[in-house]
Amino acid sequence: MRLRVGFILRSVIVIATFLGLVVLWSSLSPIEPWKSNRPNAPNLLPKNDIADQFKPVVPWPHVEGVEVDLDSIRQKNRGDDKLVPGKPAGGAQNQQNVIQKQYVTFKPHTNVYSAPVLRKGTLGNFELKEPEPHGVQDGPGEGAKPFVLGAEYHEAAQASIKEFGFNMVASDMISLDRTISDIRHEECKYWHYDDNLLTSSVIIVFHNEGWSTLMRTVHSVIKRTPRRYLAEIVMIDDFSNKVHLKERLEEYIKQWNGLVKLHRNEKREGLIQARSIGAHVATLGQVLIYLDAHCEVAANWYAPLVAPISKDRTVCTVPLIDYIDGSDYTIEPQQGGDEDGLARGAWDWSLLWKRVPLSSREKAKRKHKTEPYRSPAMAGGLFAIERDFFFELGLYDPGLQIWGGENFEISYKIWQCGGQLLFVPCSRVGHIYRLQGWQGNPPPAHVGSSPTLKNYVRVVEVWWDDYKDYFYASRPETLTLAYGDISQLKKFREEHRCKSFKWFMEEIAYDIPMNYPLPPKNVEWGEVRGYETSYCIDSMGHTNGGNVEIGPCHRMGGNQLFRINEANQLMQYDQCLTKGPDGSAVIVTHCNMNENTEWRYFKDLHRFTHIPTGRCLDRSDILHKVFIADCDTSKSTQKWEMNNIVAV
Repeated sequence: MRLRVGFILRSVIVIATFLGLVVLWSSLSPIEPWKSNRPNAPNLLPKNDIADQFKPVVPWPHVEGVEVDLDSIRQKNRGDDKLVPGKPAGGAQNQQNVIQKQYVTFKPHTNVYSAPVLRKGTLGNFELKEPEPHGVQDGPGEGAKPFVLGAEYHEAAQASIKEFGFNMVASDMISLDRTISDIRHEECKYWHYDDNLLTSSVIIVFHNEGWSTLMRTVHSVIKRTPRRYLAEIVMIDDFSNKVHLKERLEEYIKQWNGLVKLHRNEKREGLIQARSIGAHVATLGQVLIYLDAHCEVAANWYAPLVAPISKDRTVCTVPLIDYIDGSDYTIEPQQGGDEDGLARGAWDWSLLWKRVPLSSREKAKRKHKTEPYRSPAMAGGLFAIERDFFFELGLYDPGLQIWGGENFEISYKIWQCGGQLLFVPCSRVGHIYRLQGWQGNPPPAHVGSSPTLKNYVRVVEVWWDDYKDYFYASRPETLTLAYGDISQLKKFREEHRCKSFKWFMEEIAYDIPMNYPLPPKNVEWGEVRGYETSYCIDSMGHTNGGNVEIGPCHRMGGNQLFRINEANQLMQYDQCLTKGPDGSAVIVTHCNMNENTEWRYFKDLHRFTHIPTGRCLDRSDILHKVFIADCDTSKSTQKWEMNNIVAV
């Protein structure tokens, strides 16, 4: 009996001790916030309320959606919940609308990065402490000094220009590792950058490129990029057939032990889609940096270009692009811009690339003149973008062909869908521009067609909203142009709540109409043909003061496509026909809405009248001249007709 009682007492003590330990453990353990039942717990709403109803709309391609900070939105818009006399208490629904409008499905920014700091007088931490070694001491083109060939090379140089667009004879004599002049603003040398920069894959697309201009691009990147940030250089061969781009190239890049990779397309894709292929092939870098195949990066180009992206992954950056002369290989800044040579990317209403001076509104946003600044558009050949962000945007429209318009498409997509496009004054890259006489290298399947115009139409149909009417006023030949299926692109824009083009024009591209006014409606358009002849007015590609001429009608539009609008302007793109300095010749000049309203077309009389002088448009088919003369109804050379030309 005593044994049984003792056993029971010991059991009770053990159980009591165990229960006491459980209670003590529970009192010491924290309660997880998401399990709290407190009525005032932050970020919680009753089941089936707004927070429960709001779900990610549609994820960006390959990326999960991310919930927004509801509290910050409520605080920012707390006035929505206030009752207004005579207004229904619809605050909850209004709040939901606000949340949905601000919902973005970008991946969150996770890289911790401090903003650059300008310390005048203290050399920046990414600047070279010693002068860059020469490619060849006092060699041709060293320091970007002009390298001019003798007369004995003239024939060979011209042949290379026809084939490649550059003087390859001179280029082949210049070191691939040459030094170049530093033309940055002095202030750029004193910026200090957080060294927690993202890594990059540099992508270079080429097709039948000359050897030395292509490899000088690669050499300059390797020479002037800190190795810790250069993950890889990916060369995309867009179906080249030049012998020097075959085995020789494969052997040459082996010297870099895998840093430089070569991918060969199995068919000609065109520059646009080859860049998208490059995004898939380049997997090692966090940032994709696109360079044309004939560039030279300058001193400390990398840190300024990648720093804004390292701080905000939805930023796309563009270096200042300097002009490399394709004949003597000197380097100088692009002309135009403000007093510091700074310009924003722009376009006229026919979608020709333009540059406009940096506005006072943009200057006011910056403390220092060498800080990055906003640009509505990029030229397209050189830019940096976070890899995942580029994929979230869907890369380039897969329906864009060969070249042209892709720079505007990606610019609009970035801005209207929540990103930013910044030009970076302290990152400079030289670019060789093709010389006159280059034969070009379009894919045979696209010779005689208008892939660039089709690209333009796709872009404006997706992104311009009602503003597309201004494009069609400037490019009437595209009104019936087939441009393919864009339903998925429009769906993408709708599902991702991208902003309107009106918002974009008012908030970002506000200065473009100041430089390129919205075009009036057309009265007539087409070729201006001598009545019952086969001769047409041709601008001959002249702009800003060049004479127009008479030439055989070719029915291909281009330099022979004109329009006369309700403002009495006889135009081609952004150029207006006007009276020349001698009072007789007809020239083209940049249109001024207040000055170039000077033509009236009398269709029934087949006559163009010059309003300020009361004289008529005349021509000499023999001398190929167009001029203004006293009106004479008996002269057949003063009779004209405008015939529509449709792009194909």
